[in-house]
Amino acid sequence: MVKREDIFDFASERYEVKPDYPWKENTTYAVLRHSDSGKWFALVMDITADKLGLDSDEEIDVLNVKARKEFIGPLREKKGIYRAYHMDKNNWVTINLKEVKKTEEIQDLIAESYELTQ
Repeated sequence: MVKREDIFDFASERYEVKPDYPWKENTTYAVLRHSDSGKWFALVMDITADKLGLDSDEEIDVLNVKARKEFIGPLREKKGIYRAYHMDKNNWVTINLKEVKKTEEIQDLIAESYELTQ
């Protein structure tokens, strides 16, 4: 299982960005932004698993990243990757961090999201 801190550590080391918490009423939703433009390249949230179509109301951490449109369908066929929750489903995917074993498994997706949102 990947923890949100693993994502934050990766973003800090690779892009020199720290999580931003833009919603005062929800301090668990964290945005990773480009330091120059302020554009989001990732969103970490805690949601209930049923919001991803899973048969559970367990609270889970998820990561939203932007992906190339032509890869959205194939990505969603992989374990732990779902239709985007709370984002444009044509351009973003949601990753259930509980289903991912190591941060390395999703680093390329984070990097692609960073590039696509510049």
